Amino acid sequence: MIVIIRFNLVAGYLTLFFNYIGLLVRDTKAAAAIVNFSFIDAVLSVIMFLLIIPLIVLFKKKWTFLKNKLNFSFAFLIALCFIFLFTPIISNENPEFSKNLSVTKLLPPLSTVKLIQLKSNESGSISESEKFRQRMDKIIKLSYNDNIIFTDSVKLAGTVKYYQKHDVKEIILEEILTEDGLPVVKEKFFLLGTDEFGRDLFVRLIFGTRISIAIGFGAVILSLFIGIILGFTAGYRGGLPDIILNRFTETFLAFPVIYLVVLILALFGSSIFSVIIVLGISGWMSLFKIVKSEVLSIKQKDFFSTAELVGLRKSQLLLKEILPVIVAPVLVNMVFLFSNIVLAEAALSYLGLGIGNSYPSWGSMISSGQQYINRAWWLVAFPGLGLILTLFSVNSSGRMLGKIFNPRLNT
Repeated sequence: MIVIIRFNLVAGYLTLFFNYIGLLVRDTKAAAAIVNFSFIDAVLSVIMFLLIIPLIVLFKKKWTFLKNKLNFSFAFLIALCFIFLFTPIISNENPEFSKNLSVTKLLPPLSTVKLIQLKSNESGSISESEKFRQRMDKIIKLSYNDNIIFTDSVKLAGTVKYYQKHDVKEIILEEILTEDGLPVVKEKFFLLGTDEFGRDLFVRLIFGTRISIAIGFGAVILSLFIGIILGFTAGYRGGLPDIILNRFTETFLAFPVIYLVVLILALFGSSIFSVIIVLGISGWMSLFKIVKSEVLSIKQKDFFSTAELVGLRKSQLLLKEILPVIVAPVLVNMVFLFSNIVLAEAALSYLGLGIGNSYPSWGSMISSGQQYINRAWWLVAFPGLGLILTLFSVNSSGRMLGKIFNPRLNT
């Protein structure tokens, strides 16, 4: 369905990509200077989108979960992964776009306003790289656009009168973009309303979902790496390393995490990477205990003793003998850890210790919307609902995975 709904946008991204390839061949230096993260993000999303459709069709029979009826938790998690991978396809709007606050500020859900498209000021002769930049800006929207005017209503006559609250303004028809000889006056639809700066809440919620998931994945991977390395070292070596690492872990468990958060954010500043580091190094302790206990048990097995006698290195023992055995309990723990990290990131953003104002996140959206809760309930309700449903789905899926890997939990 999304292929049909967003066909024009996907086609625009592909055209933009092929135009960039042509520019790269003709002028490599100019092409390298003009590329940005939004363009790379859009191109990668389209490529993955076009590849994943045939893969789903090809391997549908091999994916057992597709044969059964999906429950709500798994379906919601699949939707979150889809949003994470294909955000530029779902919406090409900029989450920070703000214009004409007298018209767009704090609009309720399902609101519409009039949009007047003005002609762009294009010079007679411009370079190929500048032409490509203009085409890119039309498809991948910027945070501000001088050629757009939001109004409450429009009257077309010899001149164009548009109304913004109590103000009445005029522009001549020659300044407005035309299609088939008619001025371009469209309707802008805000599905979930707007915030205090007139920004589209649906777009910000979509991009905030991606930020929360990215931080969750990044912090879980960091915690996994630390927990497995330290857990294997403590369980395999024993003795003094085991004692030191146990005391180190107990110190982390006893030490209030908020002080560690403030310290790291003070050193590195508020950014996505600093938040991932903070949450990653504060959540590895449970993985350490699981890995250590499993290694202590596996050390007594005959297959592990045989692998040692064969002469496998410690890294080979970890990768070939330990990890395949502990993957089930570690995977279940990672699912619950992901839920905790998403909640922690939202809490940090709510307290002003998150990723800052550069990116939207659920916690920061809830925090900024709190002061308008009596006038604009949707500013808190929709990001809060997204957070609650994510936590419920992840925890529910974690319990289901635990029962799959350990059937005794069903009894």
